[in-house]
Amino acid sequence: MERIWLKQYPAGVPADIDVNQYPSLVELLEESFKKFADRKSFICMDKSITYRDLDEMSAAMGAYLQSKGLKKGARVAIMMPNVLQNPVASAAILRAGFTVVNVNPLYTPRELEHQLKDSGAEAILLLENFATTLEKVLPHTSVKHVIIGSMGDLLGFKGVIVNFVVRNVKKMVPAYSIPSAVSFNDALAAGRKLKLAKPTLTGDDVAFLQYTGGTTGVSKGATLLHRNILANVLQNDAWLQPALKKPPHVDQLFIVCALPLYHIFALTACFLLAVRAGGVNLLIPNPRDMAGFVKELSKYQVNSFPAVNTLYNGLLNTPGFDKLDFSKLKSCFGGGMAVQKPVADRWTQVTGVALSEGYGLSETSPTLTCNPADTDKFSGSIGIPVPSTWLSIRDDDGNEVPLGEPGEICAKGPQVMAGYWNRPEETAKVMTADGYFRTGDIGIMSPDGYTKIVDRKKDMILVSGFNVY
Repeated sequence: MERIWLKQYPAGVPADIDVNQYPSLVELLEESFKKFADRKSFICMDKSITYRDLDEMSAAMGAYLQSKGLKKGARVAIMMPNVLQNPVASAAILRAGFTVVNVNPLYTPRELEHQLKDSGAEAILLLENFATTLEKVLPHTSVKHVIIGSMGDLLGFKGVIVNFVVRNVKKMVPAYSIPSAVSFNDALAAGRKLKLAKPTLTGDDVAFLQYTGGTTGVSKGATLLHRNILANVLQNDAWLQPALKKPPHVDQLFIVCALPLYHIFALTACFLLAVRAGGVNLLIPNPRDMAGFVKELSKYQVNSFPAVNTLYNGLLNTPGFDKLDFSKLKSCFGGGMAVQKPVADRWTQVTGVALSEGYGLSETSPTLTCNPADTDKFSGSIGIPVPSTWLSIRDDDGNEVPLGEPGEICAKGPQVMAGYWNRPEETAKVMTADGYFRTGDIGIMSPDGYTKIVDRKKDMILVSGFNVY
């Protein structure tokens, strides 16, 4: 199909990205570590780390993991909320030549066991708050190396107070016993005495196993290659530019990262996009504490705020949010679930910035479509395909339907996964003969290339995180 949507692209957004710009994510990370060494990279609970810090700590942790005899491509899990250790762990695993398996810290033992066994993870980095869950399933998995961090690890002296409060006042760390575990800071210290061996990676090596929400039964690992994630980082970067060019000028891109980093949306649109741009992420460990969240936001002038409908709505209903300074806010990408028009309208009224709704899945790294980043109105659609992306609306027999007719949204592009981890039959079900990924969502494309989602092909509703068929 002809890319009819290209006519709708804002000035300066390319039709295609250069998918060969970096051999792997490691080159992107290390280029930014050097180029932006003195800039802040992450802020959490008033403590910031620079790109130099991130470089040094991830090299040390990567060297430590290598010293445990893990082979290239070994799966290493991360089970943490948005704390400074999370990006350090992620960068370490990638730089060491391993594959990141992101785990939701709120998983039940059964869910955790499934993911660790399915991925074949050999090591895990987690916070002590969730160690009791791991303890229950550890003997049934192939995990041999456990690194346990605490909330305050990288917060300096303040960390001592934070850890005391978390453990003794809020009682957020249930008792656990994992005798073989090593503390995060001890692993860092040991790694500092070692040298990281740079692995030979290509775009075809596996960077992340991103487990799907299990919307169709058992959770499956979307196999995301270095080139898949790289492509989506560059696609998001190109898409954001028109918004960033709007006055006033910004010296360093400031992103609010309230979406959990174990989710593909935050991984690409917050963490890696900021690294590519030399930006800084404000990590919010617990966005459910809305009053605390607003207090954090009051300290900074933010530029980009990717989130989901419930988060935008929650903030709008939190006292003090409407008094914040939004003069430097340039772009708000809504994804993860449908953004509701009343929420979008109120958001624009309060912040002066329209919500750009986007669409994607774990299987697509995630972004497939988005409304223009510099839009001044909420469209109610999922927007148009991002650069280098093709969308095709098809019937049950795989034929393209006419514009304006409903059909399954199918997508092709460099961000589409290699398949489901060790599940060739499942992969075959979602890939078409001509290389399109079948999303399972029903949409209608208008003559200008904008698409609206009208239904899920697979009948399923979510009840507070649980699937009901």
